[in-house]
Amino acid sequence: MDSPNTLAVRIEPMTVDDLPQVLEIERVAFPSPWSARAYEYELRYNDMAHYFVAWLDAWALRHPANDGVIGWLRRWVRPAPTVGAPLMVGYVGYWLMAGEAHVSTIAVRPEHRGHSYGELLLAHTLQDAARHGAHVATLEVRVSNTAAQQLYLKYGFDKVGMRKAYYSDNDEDALIMTTPPLNSGQYQEKLRRLQIALTMQLNTQMGRKLSLVSRTGA
Repeated sequence: MDSPNTLAVRIEPMTVDDLPQVLEIERVAFPSPWSARAYEYELRYNDMAHYFVAWLDAWALRHPANDGVIGWLRRWVRPAPTVGAPLMVGYVGYWLMAGEAHVSTIAVRPEHRGHSYGELLLAHTLQDAARHGAHVATLEVRVSNTAAQQLYLKYGFDKVGMRKAYYSDNDEDALIMTTPPLNSGQYQEKLRRLQIALTMQLNTQMGRKLSLVSRTGA
């Protein structure tokens, strides 16, 4: 059993039962959120789709950052789940097509951003895509989302093109970013080093030892 000194995070395949929390995050993360029906179709019928969710244990919800007046206000505005119940902090999805992993979505609860959960999900996705035989990973990102671009650059994505007026809510352009070959020894070593550094960062940031359990899809 994990203790208050352990930050337990589980990354596992998304299921239909996860959709209530997925949609809760979706609605606050995106101006044009997907519907429950769209996600259910992806999970049940799209053989190219791979979706994962990240769960945070209840101990982390009682991190010292959630204490004091600020913590009280946070809990008043958004009550924490029942003690003992894990909280979904984010999710990610990609489509595997013709040897290419297209990262279609990635989102983290607003109140849990800045704690590297999105980075954990991205790293897991790249490893899972490589395991499924993807040669490269690619994605689109808003030209204004420089924070996300910096994360993708950190993981070896390069800017390779642009899609004009890609986002329907405001006609914003999208940058196309793509990785080097995922299964190359050089990239796998880069990914290994980044994951070690991320674990150390989370240990320091949260003041606890990270216990990460990752489950891949079929």
